[in-house]
Amino acid sequence: MLDSTTFSYLDEAEWTEEARAHQARAHSFTKDHLARRQAHIKHPVFDFLFEYYPVRAAHLKTWHPGPGVRLESSAPHATQRFYKLVDATPQHPAGIEFDLDSFMERRGSSVRYIHDLLLGTENNPAHFDCFGLHEWAMAYKSDDLRHDLPLRLGAAGTDAVVESHNIKCTHFDAYRFFTTPAISLNLTVLTREDQPKNDQCGCLHANMDLYKWAAKLGPLVPGDLFLDTFELARDTRILDMEASPYDVRGHGFGAVEIETPEGKAEYVARQRAISERAKPLRARLVYLTSQALTAKLSN
Repeated sequence: MLDSTTFSYLDEAEWTEEARAHQARAHSFTKDHLARRQAHIKHPVFDFLFEYYPVRAAHLKTWHPGPGVRLESSAPHATQRFYKLVDATPQHPAGIEFDLDSFMERRGSSVRYIHDLLLGTENNPAHFDCFGLHEWAMAYKSDDLRHDLPLRLGAAGTDAVVESHNIKCTHFDAYRFFTTPAISLNLTVLTREDQPKNDQCGCLHANMDLYKWAAKLGPLVPGDLFLDTFELARDTRILDMEASPYDVRGHGFGAVEIETPEGKAEYVARQRAISERAKPLRARLVYLTSQALTAKLSN
């Protein structure tokens, strides 16, 4: 456990209810995706959450209590990786806990990287003037589009929007998909090594990536936080595609016309709202990784 002051013990009825509620919430997030996959139907917006981010529906449905929680020994976690059976003490009954030592032995370097990246994102100045042009830069002067969707303004109109704006992308994992003619148009040359210096909490993709980092941290992250990051990523993805050059209105979404003053204002307002939602989730991940790294150093 990370902090003895937050220790809690869940008996069978309690952890069963926690797991049931988690699985029900996860099912509400994944049922449509699973139905489409069974019917071999692609979705141009939401498949991204399960393909670009390699997280299966089963991952989302797996409930982890997080550090500092001991489960009555009948819990199925006893057979899962990075859990251990703990003997009873005068203060607490025996049970199953997250095995931080084993986890950090195997994944300590990843925890350090994720912690430093998230902390950098949290502390770097936020920017709200990119207007989602990263998606436009991925389609600029290209016949090989990333999505099987029509361009809302057509190819020439898309290119004109790119050429009439300053491209200010700060996120390497968006920048690396820019078309070759668009790369030189970005205000900054981005690299993987400099990502902690450039990621910032106004960026849609940096906020969506909280879902990726929560998934990579596995049982270190309590189930409610993992699902919160997924829900944020889902809502962020909607804005990302509504503000893109692609026309997603045929799939029940709107269009944020960032080429107009009104569209820019809508984009920034929604971008700011997403950034505010992301802040407490990022702070929780930073806290968890910080506590895990501190515990490792103290051993």
